[in-house]
Amino acid sequence: MSELIGIARFRFLEGRRDEYLRLTEQADALVAANEPGTLQYDLFLNDDQSECVIVERYRDSDAAMAHAENVGPLFGDVLATVEIVHGELLGEPSPELRARLAGSDVPVLFTPYRPR
Repeated sequence: MSELIGIARFRFLEGRRDEYLRLTEQADALVAANEPGTLQYDLFLNDDQSECVIVERYRDSDAAMAHAENVGPLFGDVLATVEIVHGELLGEPSPELRARLAGSDVPVLFTPYRPR
């Protein structure tokens, strides 16, 4: 199994930053309590706090899927506070995770380069 890194960049909708940050605090608590396979879950804000980047690192595909199930109930509310700028998943997801991501605009998948 392969470690995965997720990177998502969001632009806050007008007047919605504080709501997003409140929801992120809820997600942080869920991750800390329920996700031993989530190795990193960090939020970064730009200088004027109009955008953020989340960096997530998972032990493997199973941990990434567990994260989606654990914080999934918050996704609708979170997405009502932001515009997605981009999202990326770096690594080699399992066939099951690939199937779950099929047809999704986010994340874009990048797999490791292996010199020949």
